Amino acid sequence: MNVLSRIYRSIGVVLLIGFLVLFAGSTAAVAAPTPTPSATNDSEGPHFYSDLSIDVSDTVDGDVYASGQSVTISGNVTGDVIAAAQTITITGTVDGNVRLAGQNVTISGDVSRSATIFAGSIIVTKTGQLGNDLVGATSDLKISGVVGRDLMASVERLSIDGNVGGNATYYSDTEAQIAQGAVDGAVERVAPPQTTSQAPSPSASFVSWSLGLLYALVALSLVTLFVGLLFPRWLSRVTSHLIPSPWKALLVGFLAAIAVPVALLVLLVTIIGAPLALTGLLVWIALTLATFVYGAFYIGRLLFRGNQPPVLKSFIGGLILITALHIPWLNIVVWFAMVFFGLGAQLLEFHSQRPWRTKPKVENTSSAPLPAAVDDGNNAPRTL
Repeated sequence: MNVLSRIYRSIGVVLLIGFLVLFAGSTAAVAAPTPTPSATNDSEGPHFYSDLSIDVSDTVDGDVYASGQSVTISGNVTGDVIAAAQTITITGTVDGNVRLAGQNVTISGDVSRSATIFAGSIIVTKTGQLGNDLVGATSDLKISGVVGRDLMASVERLSIDGNVGGNATYYSDTEAQIAQGAVDGAVERVAPPQTTSQAPSPSASFVSWSLGLLYALVALSLVTLFVGLLFPRWLSRVTSHLIPSPWKALLVGFLAAIAVPVALLVLLVTIIGAPLALTGLLVWIALTLATFVYGAFYIGRLLFRGNQPPVLKSFIGGLILITALHIPWLNIVVWFAMVFFGLGAQLLEFHSQRPWRTKPKVENTSSAPLPAAVDDGNNAPRTL
């Protein structure tokens, strides 16, 4: 665990340095004119570079802080190099340490002290040399040059055909490819802990299923009781569309479940219709959630064909529907049937309540002539 702590600490340091470099570079660019990418021989102190492409090709007496898309150190830096970029290449000499964060890092020059690197890939070429340690985290690490002391890295793939003067410790799922005699010290691979997931016992699964069913029964039964108590007439009108022709409601609900989301998506893409699409989406979600209440009342209505209270029908139907929704495999069929039937019944009721619906005319029979009366010979008139 000590090795892992050092690796994670190094990664945090490099990320912090990268943000500091970006901030320092942008501050320097705003406060003064952007310096030239190369340094002069008589310059001293820390140097800040921020540009798209940076090449420090002369001698720098001090530390170098650089950020950009591409950073190249081809000159001589007497201090440290702290850089963050997409591509970082060191071909010159660095008398201090290097702290790098980037996508591709290549070291083919001479670094007198240590290197801390966080990158997608790290390559130390045959001409590259690190005087002390290499600590980092990367996906691919290839060492063809020299690492003077220890190597500590978190990697996916590690290849060493150069020389590591001390120990090589790496945190990885796979074995490294290390040439014979490439590491003078010990080689240690730290494998990540394997998560052992144990399948729950049948009794534990049954208890969990029972608790979930109990919670659903209590929570959703309150919903059905509330709706059955406040909206009994609306429940009766909507579910009446399922009594004579349930297949018509099923077809309408199925087609609406396909057409409405597509229409809402088209409105959303047009930008102008986005507010209408969002409003329609909220309404559609509400209609979909309400299918449970209508399904529960419909089941209770099929069971109790008398004048039982709507609350009782909703409660009993809700218990049956909740139980069916908790049975594996059956719950899929029940859910689709509940949604399609419920949506279709609601849409049919909305269609029947449309304001432009024409009502059938009632004939006025008040002015119709009365039938004539005839005498049948028994002194009692008889109508024709």
